[in-house]
Order: sequence, then structure tokens, then C-alpha cells
Amino acid sequence: MPHTDPSSSPSAAPGDDPADRARIEATLTGPGAPFAVVRDEHGVLVYANGPRTLGEFVEATWAFGGHPFLVSGERTLSYGEFFAAASALARRLTDTYGLRPGERAVLAMRNHPEWQIAFWAVQLAGLVAVPLNTWWTEEEFAYALDDCEPKVLLVDAEQLPKVVGRGREAGARFVVFHGEGGAELPEGAEWYADLPEPDPSAAPPEVEIRPEDDATIIYTSGTTGRPKGAVATQLAQAGAALNPRYQAAASALGRGVIPGQGPAPVTLMTFPFFHVAAFTSLYAAMAAGGTLVLMPKWDARDALRLIRRHGVTHYAGVPATALQLLAEAERAGDGLESLRGLNTGGAAAPPDLVARLTARHGERIEPRNGYGLTETGGGVLANFGAAYRAHPDSVGTPTPVTEVRIAGPGGETLPDGEAGELWLRGQSLVRGYWRDEAATAGAFTGGWFRTGDLAVVRDGRVAVVDRITDMVVRGGENVYCVEVESVLHDHPDVEDAAVVGVPHPVLGEEVAAVVRVAPESAVTADALRAYAGRRLAAFKVPAHLLVTREPLPRNATGKILKRGLRTALEEYALRSANEGGGGDGSGGSA
Repeated sequence: MPHTDPSSSPSAAPGDDPADRARIEATLTGPGAPFAVVRDEHGVLVYANGPRTLGEFVEATWAFGGHPFLVSGERTLSYGEFFAAASALARRLTDTYGLRPGERAVLAMRNHPEWQIAFWAVQLAGLVAVPLNTWWTEEEFAYALDDCEPKVLLVDAEQLPKVVGRGREAGARFVVFHGEGGAELPEGAEWYADLPEPDPSAAPPEVEIRPEDDATIIYTSGTTGRPKGAVATQLAQAGAALNPRYQAAASALGRGVIPGQGPAPVTLMTFPFFHVAAFTSLYAAMAAGGTLVLMPKWDARDALRLIRRHGVTHYAGVPATALQLLAEAERAGDGLESLRGLNTGGAAAPPDLVARLTARHGERIEPRNGYGLTETGGGVLANFGAAYRAHPDSVGTPTPVTEVRIAGPGGETLPDGEAGELWLRGQSLVRGYWRDEAATAGAFTGGWFRTGDLAVVRDGRVAVVDRITDMVVRGGENVYCVEVESVLHDHPDVEDAAVVGVPHPVLGEEVAAVVRVAPESAVTADALRAYAGRRLAAFKVPAHLLVTREPLPRNATGKILKRGLRTALEEYALRSANEGGGGDGSGGSA
């Protein structure tokens, strides 16, 4: 963990004093404190007093009883109702289906309340939860299902057609949510709505769940273009559950407030539940007995309505949707009076986001952003309040169980102020990739995870300045260029392809491509985009695509020189937007 300079800078804003930060950390992490830390037998920092499994974490929420947990449309599910439903489904998975700890359970559904019932039922049953991206195509689902070999699929009727074939081949059971009567169920499937009513007095099944057992497999694209399953243990996810609580406590102390006082938060959840950023907001809400207000799909006007109706105190989403919310509020003359926090994650926040928030609402709404990856179990660095306003280009400081190292080309530790690869180590990091020893060895060095991001540390604050890995972050979703290039290469007329990210004012980045086609080919950019759309989720399809018959520039080792291509594509995207193309479906020839 970077050491902070205890000396106070005269230019430090209130709440952004390194000495204050050190004092707050010592208060929260000292011996006997709620976030005290120790090193385990592997030398990794872990919370000394927190839960050791997700089962322990969720069982504590039973105490919130009738307090609302999930709000979806006109429906509200209390903590008591949620826990009873999760316990009942867990018993069905173990007692009726005969599933055993360690077996995999796939989740594929939209942000319904039942997603949370299913996820926590899996945890209470000692199974390994595998949340899948509902934006994936059938081909992408098929790869993950073949890889993780689930014994049960917990899906909504909308996703069922994309998984039923592979699921039947694997002999898996199905529990299907939403759409009762609208779809024919495969053999071994049942509607969730047909299951017996949960008994509120019944306990979860009695299964042994150890801290070292696997809890989740969350797929993230790899440099080979094939999805990799990042495996987090129960102890890692328990650490991920405590990380946002520590940051919330540090934020409160920085504002002169006693942590835990005041009403429970009401959070507008816009992250899809399968996204690791959602887990950070989810854990924070559950630990405090907070309420999550769900949206079936993002719409800024509807978000304003929900904020007013439910007295939402915290917003959680990618920077793109946060910017849209602020713009819609300004157009509508809505002061966002109930909002106390604007939390963004999943993608780099543009520096002007916090400036726009402050200009419109002063310091009443606390801004927060941070840094986290699938491999880190969500946010492990956070920037909030006065520190965020003073340093909008930073992703903040680490949690007490997260150590940061800036590494040079040979793995040597670089001093403050020098840019190098960001390495992380701590409780919430995954143990590796599912059944992929080569990928695990390539990503971890001596217990440190190599993020592939170029970063610098100053006064304990981390700033990510570039990416080493070839990846586009579009609206919070990771798109690995090699995966898109591979699909384009499969087209019979394509001889070469290069994919890069180009700036977008709302999404952060868009996917763009230059494709070299055969001299005699008449294929168009729109046809290539349509071809990619049949193989890839929509967010991975290039928004800008240039067709050329000239060789793509390469260096002496054969690697495509993308810097020049990126400049050309940025100019083309800007020209297209100015001409009314809007960056959606634009294509051309070079």
C-alpha cells in the first residue's frame, strides 16, 4: 500500500490533507478497529474481523427484516422476504436437485429482484455462481457454458433460447424466471413461479462453506480474445464486500460525520448485476440495510422520476449515464434534492464530470469514482469528496487490504511520480483464471496481479494514465480488440483488421476498426458491421469502420502500428459526428 506523506500541504483542500487521510486510516484500521487488518499465511492483507464467506455476509442482512431491499416497478421486496426466498431456493438446489458445494450455477437474467435471490441462493448452497453477460450472443454463451460446465442454469425466459441448447447437452437443470406460459420449457426445467411459497422461518441448507472455497466465476475477455473466467474465493468476495464499507466510513470521517449514522441509503442501481461494478454498490447497500431501486433499462428521464419518487440518496452507474442524468436534470430544472452521492465506476470518469456536478449542485452531492477490475472483485481504489474535486484525474487511494505497486519493465518497484504498470495485491483479488494455468501465470507474479494499466502514484493517490493492454472501455464494458479483430478476420473478404478505441463524449470510448479487404471485394463497411453483429454482442461491434485495400502499417516484428490508425479513425469519427453520423453505424473507405 502506498505510504502517505504525513506532512500537510498548504494547498490541500479540507478533507484532502495527507495527514488527515493517515489519521482516518489509523482510526479505522488499528487493532480492535472495525477494519483492522492482518497478514495471512501468504503475506496478503486481510480484514481481521470481517465475514469470511458470503454466506456469513448475507445472513447478517436478515436482521434488517421488513426494511425494503429491492424495488422494481410497483414491487418491493424486503430483506426478510429476500432472505426467505434465497434460503428456499438454496434448499431446492441442494435437497431436490442434489447439487453439491463447488458445482457451478449459471445466472443469466436482467436486473430482476430474482437475480439477487438466485445469486444468494447459490452462495447459501455452497455452489459457485457464474453470472453471464445478458448482452452476449448465443455463440458467446456457448463458450462460457462449455468452459464452466454448470449443473444448473438460473435464467429468465428472455435468455433461455440462448442457453438451452448447450444446457441440455450438459444435462443441466433449469430454473426459469419471468415469462411464465410464454415459452416451452426444456426437460429438467421448471418455472420459478411454480415453486412453493418460501417459509420465512426456514433456515438455509446446512452445508460446509470454507473461506478458501470458490464463490464466483466472472468472465472477462483475455488477450487471446477468448473469455477467461476469473475465480474469486469466498474470502476474496468477503473482502470485496467490506471494501466499499471502509471507503464509506473514511468518507464520513473526512466530512466530520460518525460512520453509520443517519438513514439507510437508497441507491439507484443502473449497473447490470452481472458487471463487477454492480457488486461494489450491492455490497455497500446490503451492509447498511440500504435499498436498491432497479431500472429495466437506462433512461435519464425515467431515472429522474425514480429519484424523486423513492427519495434516492445515491446514484451508481458508469460515467456515461451519470453525465446523461446531470444533463437531463439541468434541462428539467430538477435540483436532485434527495441525492447525497454520485458514484461512478466501470470506466474512466472524464475530469469535467465532477466540475459539472460541483458547478450545478455545489458540495451537497458527494462525488465518488475509483478503480476496480473483474480480477480485483470490484473497486479497490476510491476517490471521493474534496479529494476528488481537487484531483479529478486520480482514481484515489486503496482500501486497507489492497497494496499498490508501480512496476518497471523488469518488475522493479518505481518511486513516486514515475509511470509504470499498476500491480495490485490484496484480499479481494481472484485466485486465478478457471482452468487456465497459462493465463493465470501470465497475470500474476509472486502474488501480485499485473493489471496491464500504466499508472503513477503521488502522495498516496493513484492516477491511471494509459493502458498497456489492447482494450476499449465502452460505457463501462471491456472490449478486447483482438476478439473483434478475430471475428472480422473470419469474413472471407477480409485480409487484415485492426481495432482501436476512439474518444466519445458520453461513452468514454467507442470501438473503431480499419479493415483491409481483397482487391476484388465489393464488401461494404455496413456489411462487415452486420457480419460482426451476428457473432458479437452489440457493444463490441465497431461503431466506425473504414475499408481499405492497402496494407496496414506494421513494425519489423509484424505488429500492427495502431497509433497512426487511431489518429485516422479519431479524425474520421469526429468528421462523421460533425456531418450528422452520430458515431452509430458509420463506415467508409480509405
